Amino acid sequence: PPPPPLASAAAAMSEGKVTKKKKSGVESINSRLALVMKSGKAVLGYKSTMKSLRQGKAKLVLIGSNCPPLRKSEIEYYAMLAKTSVHHYSGNNIALGTACGKMFRCSVLTVTDPGDSDIVRSVVPESAQ
Repeated sequence: PPPPPLASAAAAMSEGKVTKKKKSGVESINSRLALVMKSGKAVLGYKSTMKSLRQGKAKLVLIGSNCPPLRKSEIEYYAMLAKTSVHHYSGNNIALGTACGKMFRCSVLTVTDPGDSDIVRSVVPESAQ
């Protein structure tokens, strides 16, 4: 009989495949984010994010790693009420700002219209784990 899936996952972890996937995952999110900025609509910042969550326009919320905990939990709460998925971006606010092609820091980014990108579908399974 084939080995249980848990054992194969543990074997994959011991081989170091997971760390490589993490880096490619960040790169794929960055490339999808660039596509959203080009073909779709996104709002940057806390106030705009809260407004879009209240109006129900938000499809996905990206939060930088160094967003203040109180602000982060408030955004997560509003997103839960709006049934919007939240992705904790692995980079800090400088990296998130750079990823969306801006020359400034951005700790919160909300995708309101994904455009040609499949970012909403691709990020949801990562959040569920």
